[in-house]
Amino acid sequence: MSPAHSAESIDLDNQESSRIAIIVPPPDPDARGGSGTLRKAVVLLVILSTVGFVAWKIHGNLDFSDPAGSGKKQPAGRDRAVPVMTAAVQQKTMPIYVTALGTATAYYLVTIKSRVDGQLTAVTVREGQRIKRGQLVAQIDPAPYAAALAQAEGQLGKDKAADSFARKEAERYTALFNAGVVSQETQQSLVASAGQIAGAIQADQAAIQAAKVSLDYTRITSPIDGVVGLRQVDPGNIVHASDVTGLLLVTQLQPISVIFTLPEDQLPEVRRSFVEGKMLAVEAYDRSQTTLLATGKLLTLDNQIDTATGTDRAKAIFDNKDGALFPNQFVNVRLILQRRPDTIVIPAAAVQMGSQGNFVYVVKKGDPLNPDASDTKTARNAAGSEHTHADKPAATPAAEGAGAGDKAADKSAGQAKFYVELRPIVVDLTEGSQVIVSSGLAADEQVVIDGMEKLKNGSRVAPARDVAKSSRSSSRAGDSSADSAPSGPDPKAAAAADGTSREHHHHGPQP
Repeated sequence: MSPAHSAESIDLDNQESSRIAIIVPPPDPDARGGSGTLRKAVVLLVILSTVGFVAWKIHGNLDFSDPAGSGKKQPAGRDRAVPVMTAAVQQKTMPIYVTALGTATAYYLVTIKSRVDGQLTAVTVREGQRIKRGQLVAQIDPAPYAAALAQAEGQLGKDKAADSFARKEAERYTALFNAGVVSQETQQSLVASAGQIAGAIQADQAAIQAAKVSLDYTRITSPIDGVVGLRQVDPGNIVHASDVTGLLLVTQLQPISVIFTLPEDQLPEVRRSFVEGKMLAVEAYDRSQTTLLATGKLLTLDNQIDTATGTDRAKAIFDNKDGALFPNQFVNVRLILQRRPDTIVIPAAAVQMGSQGNFVYVVKKGDPLNPDASDTKTARNAAGSEHTHADKPAATPAAEGAGAGDKAADKSAGQAKFYVELRPIVVDLTEGSQVIVSSGLAADEQVVIDGMEKLKNGSRVAPARDVAKSSRSSSRAGDSSADSAPSGPDPKAAAAADGTSREHHHHGPQP
C-alpha cells in the first residue's frame, strides 16, 4: 500500500484466511479548513436573510404610505375604508330619572260575594268581560225573600188595624175619665195599649224594609267598572253569606296603579316637588327597558321608610287606555325628576375610554390632511378638494402618506370619502343607553357606535347610519318636541363608499 492510504482488514465469518481490505483516506487538513469556512458562510447568510425578512415585514405593517410623497401606488388594503355604524349627535330635552322595579296593581280589586243565603240561579256575565258599575252579574233565588217581605207587610196591616181600635178606645175612656165615670187607672191602661200597638207598627215597617233589602241582595251587581275574572261558583250551587270564596273577582284596569320603591336618598327631591305642587311624570317600560308601555304620574308616597331596605314605597297612576299594563305585571319604572333642555346626547356605545379620558370617533367627510408631506402641492390640493369638509382635523401619523394617485383615482370614480377624528369629550351624565356630553361635540355630527375596533385617528371609513337605534333612543327619552333632522354623511354616498371598499378587496377577505 502507498503511504497516502491506510488499510483495515475485516475477518468475515472466520472462514478462510482471505481478508477484504477497506481503504479509508486520511483527513486532509487543508480540506477540513475549507469546509468549516463554507459552513459558517451558509449559517451567516441564513441569519441575514431571516433578519431582513422580519425587518421587511415590520416595515410593511407600520408604514402604509409613501413617506417621500412620491405618489406611487400603495399596496391594496393599506388605505381601505373600514365599515362602521354611525349615529347622529342630538341636541334635545333629556329627562333625568330614577329607575326602579315596580308591580302593576289594580286600582280597585273587588271579590264579589253573596250577602244572603240561597241557590245561585244564574251568572249573567262572561269570564273576562268588561262590565260597568251597577251591572247585574249573578242572581240568587228570590222566592224565599219575597215571601218574607209579604209576611212583614201582612203583619203591618194587622197591627195598623189594632192601632186604629186602640187609639179610639183610649180617646173614649179619656172622655169618661174626664166625666168622672171611670177611674184614671183604666184610662191610662188603654192609652198605653194604644202606644204599644203604634210601636209594633214601626217594627213591622222596619221588618218590611229588611225584607226588601234581602230581596235586593238576591240580585248581585258590580260595585265598580272593571274586568270579570274566572268564575268560582257555578249556577245551581247553594251559596252563603259566610262563604270564604267569592263568586267572582272584578279588577279595575282603567286607571291602574304601579307600586315601586325609591331609595331614601331620592326622597327629599321627590317630596320637594310635592310641596311645590309639581306632578312628577312616571314611565313604565317592559322587561328589556326598550319598549315604553305607559306614561303616568306619581300619586303619593308611603308615610314611612322601610328600615330593612332603606326605601319608601311610591304609587303611580296610569290611564292605561290601551290596556298595556295588567295587574301583577312587573315593569321597569322611570321616575323623571327633571328635564334638561338643549343637551348634547349620544349613544353610550360611542363612548370609548383611553389613558387621557373619554373620547369618541367623529366621522368627517373627505381625506385627512398631511401637512408634514414633502409635496406641499399635494397637501394644498387635498385642502381644496371638493370632498373635504370645512372643519379640518389636526394631522395624525395614521393619516400621513395619502398619495395623489389614490386621490385622483377616487375623485375620478366620483365616490365620497370619509375618515374619523379622535375627539376627547366630557361626559356629564349617563342615562340608560344614552350619554349627556357637556363638551367636545356639536349637534348633527356623526359618531361611530360600531366597528371602532380597527380605527385610529385619521382612518378611512365607510359609514352607515343607524336610523333605527336613533329613533328608538329618541322615543325612550320621551321628548315630544320636534328634533331637527341630523345632518351627516349622505346614506347614498356612504353606501357607495362602502361598495367601493368591498369592490377594492374583491379578491381578498371581506372586512
